Amino acid sequence: MARSLKVAVQMDPMDTINIDGDSTFALMLEAQARGHSLWHYEVRHMALKEGVARPDGGKREERLFARAHKVKVARRHGAHYEFEAMAPIDLGTMDVVLMRQDPPFDMAYITATHMLEHIQPGTLVVNDPAAVRNAPEKILVTNFPDLMPPTLITWDVEAIRSFRAEYKDIIVKPLFGNGGAGVFRIKPDDENLGALVEMHTARSREPLMFQRYEPAVRRGDKRIILVDGEPMGAVNRVPAAGEARSNMHVGGRPEKSPLTARDLEICKAIGPTLRDQGMIFVGIDVIGDYLTEINVTSPTGLQEIARFDGVHLEKAIWDRIEAKVGG
Repeated sequence: MARSLKVAVQMDPMDTINIDGDSTFALMLEAQARGHSLWHYEVRHMALKEGVARPDGGKREERLFARAHKVKVARRHGAHYEFEAMAPIDLGTMDVVLMRQDPPFDMAYITATHMLEHIQPGTLVVNDPAAVRNAPEKILVTNFPDLMPPTLITWDVEAIRSFRAEYKDIIVKPLFGNGGAGVFRIKPDDENLGALVEMHTARSREPLMFQRYEPAVRRGDKRIILVDGEPMGAVNRVPAAGEARSNMHVGGRPEKSPLTARDLEICKAIGPTLRDQGMIFVGIDVIGDYLTEINVTSPTGLQEIARFDGVHLEKAIWDRIEAKVGG
């Protein structure tokens, strides 16, 4: 039997999650079932303190702390967690930190990844914070251009106009959003592209992502879960009527979906890179024959796959984590 691990979970407030769909909750339930101890904290409660004296009198070193609640979880609506009193914990004394807060992938998110690097390699951070920082989902995918639909990332209005002229029917996405927020389909006769770009640039200095619209999305946008680079399961997400987005946050309907030969080809191409970068839990999005996103911050889909396929991928994730920490 694996030894009991101390696990700190960096995530959003516990009272905001949907216990029937949240993948972090599934991971916490599995960890608890294995006898691991859990702590919950939010990013805003982290503190990196330099110059802390070592007990052995050696060189002073930094410590990463968080004010956290020791927590127990249960699949009970309205009573799904039980907190102990909040108290500081030294994250460097944890065996595992699950970095599971939702984007936006902004400077606060990036700063948290820098802070978490201070506890490596003594503490296993899932996913690796440096790799997450260097691989925002909508840019990491550009490392595999042969697998993608035609894509443009830019601030430049002329480049945007040229891309739209070439592909006519396009999707516009904020580069660092999540859950389908701010994603638009611009059809060939739509006159709102210019205004949309102006609205974005008025509130953000970030570029936008543009992709050719893939009609196959009407049949669904498949989320495939890879564990340490290996494809383990999938769920299809079908857009609601009148909706271009398939995200479940905006009404996408999940349905059972086997892995196709093309899915496995895509996973074989990207799996080694994910594994080498310390990406233990990754969710990729595939529309038709094309890879559109690689989600490494806080991917979802575990509970939907379990409902359709009876496969609990959180078990595979914890198997890999325990193997890496020598549990």
